[in-house]
Order: sequence, then C-alpha cells, then structure tokens
Amino acid sequence: MGKSKESIKPNLKYKKWIVTISVAIPSAVAILFGIRIPNVEPLNFLPPIYASINAVTAILLVYAYFSIKQKKIILHERLMKCAIGLSVVFLLMYVAYHMTSDPTPYGGKGLIRNIYFFILISHIILSIGIIPMVLVTYVRAISKLFEDHKKIARITFPIWLYIAVTGVIVYIMISPYYVS
Repeated sequence: MGKSKESIKPNLKYKKWIVTISVAIPSAVAILFGIRIPNVEPLNFLPPIYASINAVTAILLVYAYFSIKQKKIILHERLMKCAIGLSVVFLLMYVAYHMTSDPTPYGGKGLIRNIYFFILISHIILSIGIIPMVLVTYVRAISKLFEDHKKIARITFPIWLYIAVTGVIVYIMISPYYVS
C-alpha cells in the first residue's frame, strides 16, 4: 500500500531543510573545530555545563517517552521541544569551548582507554546520524503523521538517549585530564 499524497507532501516540503541542516551542522562543527579564537581565555567552565545539559536531555527524553505512553501528548511535545532546544544549546557551548581550548588528551591506560575511545567514537558517529533522524521524527509529528512518527521515533529515541548518556560518561572519563 503506497503513501497518500497528504503524507508525502509534508515530507517533501521539509526534505530540503532536513538535508541542508543535516549536512550543515556536522560540516560547520568540523570547520569550527579547526579554528582557535586568538586572545580569548579558554572557556574551561563549559564542559561541566554541557555535560549537565546532556544529562538533563537524557532525563527529558525518558520523561517524554513515559508521557507519550500515558497519552500525555501536550507534555510529550513540550518535553521533546525542550530536548531539541537543549541539544542546540549543548552544540553551541561545545563548539565555543573547542574554539577557545586545545584538545584534552585522554590519559587513561589499558582496557579503560579502549572503553573510553569506543564510547567516544560511537557517541560522535551517532551524534552526526541523529540529526536527520530527530528532524524527520519532528517533521512527522508536526505534520500530524503520527504512525510514521512512531515508526521512526522507536529508532530515534534509543539512539538519542545513548548519545545523551554517553556524552555524560565521556565528560566524566575525560574530566580528570582537563587543564585548569
């Protein structure tokens, strides 16, 4: 059974934006990582703040999940908008920190080092891939394509939650090596 014109139309309407944003954000982050703002003190206070934002985002995602299971649609919508907003704030802080600070090398040894890099690399790769997933999930919701929204949300939710939680774990693991 094919999709109706009504369900295809909103997806096409937003497709260019989703693709543009999904390419622009990782590209901009990659470019900005190579730029250091001269004569600016490192923003060393930001990592615990953006790690906390990741933690709050994880809590909001879980709360939003349970709210939709309880048919609290307005609450779910508000929580998801907050989670998206916090993710944008996180990204801005993360980039600002890295534009003012040298990279922090991880000092752990042995198995813990391998675990750290596995978590870090999976976190980074998934954080790039989650952008279009969140956007498509959101577009399907605002377009009132709730069955299509549910289908992708079942995939988007655990990945986004993993990213938020591993963001906190990465911070905890690297924080002893930050230069004050």
